[in-house]
Amino acid sequence: MNIGRTTRDAAAIAAIALICAAVSVVPPLKVAHGWSIDMLTALRWEMFGKRHDPASSPAVVVAIDEESYRAVPFKGSPMLTWTNEIGRVLGAIVEGGAKVVGFDIVIPTSLEQSEIPFGDGTLGDKVHGFDRDFLRALASASSAGKVVLGEVLLDDQPIRPSQGQRIAVRQQQDIRPLNVYTDSDDIVRRVPLTFPVGGVARLPGIALELASRALKASPVFAPDGTVTLAGYRIPGEVANTMTVNFEGGADDIPTFSFADLRFCANGNNKEYFRHWFDGKVVVFGSVLDADDRRLTSKRFATGHEGTRAPRCTAETKPVNVGFKRSSIAGVYIHATVVNNLVRQDAAIELGGVPVFLIATLVAMFGAVAARLVKPISAAFVFTAFAVLFVSAAALVFNHAVVVPIAEPLVAGLAAMAATVGYRFVVSDKDRRLLTNSFALYLAPDVIDRMLESNKLPELGGEIRNVTIFFSDIEGFSLIAEKMPAHDLMHLMNKYLSEMTDIIERHGGYVDKYIGDSIVALFGAPADDPNHAANAARAALDCTAHLAELNRDSTTFRDCKLAQRIGINSGDALVGNFGSRKRFNYSVMSDAVNLASRLEAPTSSMARQSSPPKLLSPLPATRSLGASLTPSASRDAPRR
Repeated sequence: MNIGRTTRDAAAIAAIALICAAVSVVPPLKVAHGWSIDMLTALRWEMFGKRHDPASSPAVVVAIDEESYRAVPFKGSPMLTWTNEIGRVLGAIVEGGAKVVGFDIVIPTSLEQSEIPFGDGTLGDKVHGFDRDFLRALASASSAGKVVLGEVLLDDQPIRPSQGQRIAVRQQQDIRPLNVYTDSDDIVRRVPLTFPVGGVARLPGIALELASRALKASPVFAPDGTVTLAGYRIPGEVANTMTVNFEGGADDIPTFSFADLRFCANGNNKEYFRHWFDGKVVVFGSVLDADDRRLTSKRFATGHEGTRAPRCTAETKPVNVGFKRSSIAGVYIHATVVNNLVRQDAAIELGGVPVFLIATLVAMFGAVAARLVKPISAAFVFTAFAVLFVSAAALVFNHAVVVPIAEPLVAGLAAMAATVGYRFVVSDKDRRLLTNSFALYLAPDVIDRMLESNKLPELGGEIRNVTIFFSDIEGFSLIAEKMPAHDLMHLMNKYLSEMTDIIERHGGYVDKYIGDSIVALFGAPADDPNHAANAARAALDCTAHLAELNRDSTTFRDCKLAQRIGINSGDALVGNFGSRKRFNYSVMSDAVNLASRLEAPTSSMARQSSPPKLLSPLPATRSLGASLTPSASRDAPRR
């Protein structure tokens, strides 16, 4: 039967773990996988800090920031009037040795195209040639393969650079999409690698294009949708995407204010541009409080954004954000992707099968913990395990591998709850029945010890070495004749309750009450190697407490009681005795008869002036042996 119960429980735990793991990875809960990436990004940042020196970042950002909007001559002017200054800075960066320059900003119109009436003509006519320097800078960089403009693909009408810019960069040859991939919870964790063109060709995204030009290697597109760049097979769990491996904080990508660089370019400080931009991938983009901000998997590990790179001049003052935000400027998404591709450390997500197996193992741990220990203890054990598991996952993520933590922990908690329910309904049913069966006549601590020992009495009886305890009230028949029935019942209930509490406190089991007599057993049903000593201590405490009751209790005021106690240890048959329809847990043997006979000669003890005391470890004893015979003053019936 035990083997069957064990097998049943093992099968139930396995089934619970598998079901909870399977539920945790179903598509509706796929968002939990994204939470794993978010939490791991934050934990890695808190545990390990910076993985790379910011100075070694392959990509740097030129920020169109608050400083730029407040600086002269840009203050109060729309960006389409900045084009010549942007071209001047672009030329200085390319001349400084930048590998390639990308634009995460789109200027879709030009003043030269304006048809607003102005004087005797249009505004466009009056400012004809306004963008000339900017377009020349674009054309020069494009001819060297060092500039990529951005566009935003929409279903109906894409947002593209102005016509003059498109011509300067040879149309689509140097224009790439800026679109990113947004999960169902509106969080950016991945970027598309390519975009369909004409239903057949595949156009690289801007970050892939910038990285390929920096590495001087064209991306290789496989039929299965995977992309390889410079021998690096770009990992991606979602088709045609790359999972971004964000760093924590705000200093991982050096950021330069456009306003400062404009003054630097006007001052012809070529050394500054060579020092900071030589060999770099440069990305122009807005870094503002409200414009083009995205929630990403870095949302729990952001920092105070700002242009902290060494400045070229003191003409303008930096304007830094005074508080952290959960969102980041969109330009940092593309810059981070470039870093991931050049360093070949894009985040590697595990497939569905590995995630399911990990969730199954964690669910199995939670289910086993809930089966072996109490629910509260299981919760503490699982919490400690979860801390270790998450810490290990963060350590592995330090090598760009995403070990799922949300799905396994959800599966583990669900498995714990399901196993607790299973224990209550099925597994612990027999134990609860046994507990309820003994609850009315066995002390709670004795029941607990009996269950924990896992050594329960066998049906029909077993031989155990036990101590039998007999007690009754001297002269009870005379007391019963003189006392009204109601008062007698109140007196006996009080006496039996007080004595029973003492017996159970010492680990005894009250077998039965026979009128005024108490028959108790020590050493069964729960094992007790010190059953003899505990029975002796119980007897002395019963005697001492009865003396206190006779002295202080109002119930015993008119009837002072004296008790007789007999104790004997020996091998006895203990178990469930009776008929098939009704039985009691009891004890029988010659040791029981001897304990009953030992009770009668103790009447003199009941009349002594003070209660006896237990010497350490036990009072001196002697064998009465043959002094007790069947002709003793009070024969107990043989049991």
